[in-house]
Amino acid sequence: MASLRNTLPLFFCLLAATGPGLCSATSATDAFVYGGCSQQKFSPASPYESNLNSLLTSLVNSATYSSYNNFTIMGSSSSDTARGLFQCRGDLSMPDCATCVARAVSQVGPLCPYTCGGALQLAGCYIKYDNVSFLGQEDKTVVLKKCGPSEGYNTDGISQRDAVLTELLGGGGYFRAGGSADVQGMGQCVGDLSVSECQDCLGTAIGRLKNDCGTAVFGDMFLTKCYARYSTDGGKYNAKSHNYKTNYGGERTFAIIIGLLAAVVLLIIFLLFLRGVCSRGGK
Repeated sequence: MASLRNTLPLFFCLLAATGPGLCSATSATDAFVYGGCSQQKFSPASPYESNLNSLLTSLVNSATYSSYNNFTIMGSSSSDTARGLFQCRGDLSMPDCATCVARAVSQVGPLCPYTCGGALQLAGCYIKYDNVSFLGQEDKTVVLKKCGPSEGYNTDGISQRDAVLTELLGGGGYFRAGGSADVQGMGQCVGDLSVSECQDCLGTAIGRLKNDCGTAVFGDMFLTKCYARYSTDGGKYNAKSHNYKTNYGGERTFAIIIGLLAAVVLLIIFLLFLRGVCSRGGK
């Protein structure tokens, strides 16, 4: 049976970033934000692959009725045990949540082929899996920081931005959104954190946003288990590919992945062309 993690049409959809019109435009919730893979690999048809496929199926099914869930598929050993979770943005409807998680699961296979751990953040949802324990553990590692262009030192603008971020920090719940004048803000924690851990994580993300992005018209600060974002009237959330650093370590660029996938697709097309030529020549 074909794995949920590997579907050929995805190669062409990922190529949409390099060639317009190859795929239909993704919705705002499907926009790629960042992804990362562990270094440890598993063998095809191994017990871990079977458990991982069961885990990813559970994530997709659960997203039809819940905005967060985690699962552990036990193996005969710890290294064969698959652990994973998904988290949808708090303002998504159930149908949109289910669609986003299904898309994330279909994309993470080509992004992380045969790696034991993988994580993928789309604009509307987040999934992560691994064969090492991470559920319920607070992790404030910065996996993505993006700051927009500076609008110059504007006392009113900075005050509005800081007020919105302070309101986010003071709000309750795992998903928080608000705005004031022309500034909008959003923050969310992964559901496996406690309330106090969520507050601590968001406090770190918001503090880093203020410090690192300064007077930028927009800013994104994604930690492993939470994120905070803001946008002013002069800036908007950027859904284009950008550099990212995964919690597994190492600088990677999504554009490199796109290039590799493009090379694979072109190779497949070339081989199919050669096969057609050879078939006609043998007649």
